[in-house]
Amino acid sequence: MYRLKSRIDLISARRAYSAAFSSQSLKILVCAGTGCVAGGSLDIYARLQELIDEKGLYCQVELDHEHHSHGHDGCDSSTVKTVGLKKSGCHGFCEMGPLVRIEPYGYLYTKVKLEDCEEIVEKTVMNGEIVERLSYHKDGVSYPRQEDIPFYKKQTRLVLEHCGHIDATSLPEYLAIGGYSAFEKVLFDMTPDSVIKLMEDSGLRGRGGGGYPTGKKWAQVARQKAEQKYIVCNGDEGDPGAFMDRSVMEGDPHRMIEGMMIAGIACGATEGYIYVRAEYPLAVERLKMAIEQDTSAGLLGDNILGSGKRFHLHINRGAGAFVCGEATALMISIEGNRGEPRLKPPSSAVRGLFGKPTVLNNVETFANVPQILLKGADWFRGIGTEKSAGTKVFALGGKINNSGLVEIPMGTTLREMVYDIGGGIPGGKAFKAAQTGGPSGGCIPAEHLDTPIDYEALSKLGSMMGSGGMIVMDENTCMVDIAKFFLEFTVDESCGKCPPCRIGTRRMLDILTRITEGKGTMEDLDELEELAQSFFDRSPHGAKIRLHIGSALDIAPALGMEFDLVFIDGDKREYPDYYRMLMGDGGTAPLVHSGSVLVADNILWSGKVVQPIARSDRHTQAVVEFNRMVSEDPRVENVIIPLRDGLNLIRVK
Repeated sequence: MYRLKSRIDLISARRAYSAAFSSQSLKILVCAGTGCVAGGSLDIYARLQELIDEKGLYCQVELDHEHHSHGHDGCDSSTVKTVGLKKSGCHGFCEMGPLVRIEPYGYLYTKVKLEDCEEIVEKTVMNGEIVERLSYHKDGVSYPRQEDIPFYKKQTRLVLEHCGHIDATSLPEYLAIGGYSAFEKVLFDMTPDSVIKLMEDSGLRGRGGGGYPTGKKWAQVARQKAEQKYIVCNGDEGDPGAFMDRSVMEGDPHRMIEGMMIAGIACGATEGYIYVRAEYPLAVERLKMAIEQDTSAGLLGDNILGSGKRFHLHINRGAGAFVCGEATALMISIEGNRGEPRLKPPSSAVRGLFGKPTVLNNVETFANVPQILLKGADWFRGIGTEKSAGTKVFALGGKINNSGLVEIPMGTTLREMVYDIGGGIPGGKAFKAAQTGGPSGGCIPAEHLDTPIDYEALSKLGSMMGSGGMIVMDENTCMVDIAKFFLEFTVDESCGKCPPCRIGTRRMLDILTRITEGKGTMEDLDELEELAQSFFDRSPHGAKIRLHIGSALDIAPALGMEFDLVFIDGDKREYPDYYRMLMGDGGTAPLVHSGSVLVADNILWSGKVVQPIARSDRHTQAVVEFNRMVSEDPRVENVIIPLRDGLNLIRVK
């Protein structure tokens, strides 16, 4: 790879490598993700290379930017088939690995063994014939093409679109498919403000767990007046069963790096750090390789492409501590100190790494950035839900037929995830629950199978998105054992800084252990509840805090009280029902009184309320109905504040 000194050099290199990529008449992509490597995929790769050479074919393992008129050993390229043999990233269908994909046919061979290589070369590489027995089979049906397999059919692979389709170790291949086009656009055609505005408009939220708006975070750092700022990528994926970020770092490292570089230009940062857990040696290796390639090519370093801009990138290995996934603990760890969370404020945007303004996003968040810059905010918002735009990558595991890496549009139901993509429960057993959000999350029981998977819906059920681990449980799973498992994890991984965590979780674990051993009492359940409530009680207003998880339509009337202040947010289709419930129009007593204030959020609905409404758009219809009900109700007075997406302030007379 030669050094790129200008925008023209980058464009020329991209064209040359694209031509070389297209000239490969056949491509063999051997999954080189951690799971398949453990199953022997690198041996399969080596054997395929050996056999292709034996057959006299031109085996190209490194993409060459030079266009050759002759093939292997000087043979005319018109008579010699050029075979691109590649170590790809994770294909996602981990249950069926090792995996081999062959293009242009789209064939996906599953559970490939070393002894299968000769037949693959003889039939598919030489003659274009499928090796039927290596195709995926389900219920007597064969699925030779990857895109037709049910596991993939309902996915929308945006973050994972290149994983399994290009050489994960090659900068030339990333350039061949348009890599660093978004960075080029930001570097030469956009202002930092316009980049941040685009990110804000896209609705991209942090994929690490909290779901904080990415554009808003970048804007906070950009506003800071500091000579030095930092971009930090959180690759410390510590939730049990989670391996989403690992697969991106292993399978498409340049895309994540490109997102970090864009953030650096937009926020005025010149240094970046990737914090990777030490248990991911392959991810570390791939990232090191990518950074070295980018630096050698002139895409990282000083005076990038002659623009006068600079950005340097470093890798920091974690020490295996779960707590270092927390933002402040992670940055303290990078600084060389014991990883312990610190109090906020100030936020990391004001005082982060080395006391300087810092953007911290996770791997998946940064991997979304390049495509948003190229395809636009409206394109991204067109995927997912109104408040949870785009897709989400999940590591699907547990009692499920198709375990692996899944990317779905936000709003896909849990039922679709478990049965359409996951293939249902082994042995035809009943679904009991799905755990999401890691130790900080919760379990979603069977009665909520039709819940859409997005930030708001999961939070409403007492769980959370988290980084994307999803563990499925069947009818035989003991939920007490599950709770005990996560408490064991929490006890082991607690940094010990705060007594409620250091002491309280240990006490909870002792109780659960006693219960699982058949020695529990009813008093143990009371103590567990008291311990959990004590976390609220330790706050200055703890005695006034009561947490109720579930549907407000069910819980609020059952409380038997009136409310002084009500904040209405959530599923827009339920807004009219919320209002009827509060005003006592549903046959129950009113839940508000004279002087009560109601605040309804998002009542302008991005301007949709003043536009023609599609018959299928139930959300907008409900918001319009809600606003009409309020304005025509003589019992209240209201004012609409056009702040952001609009607030309807309502006072009961």
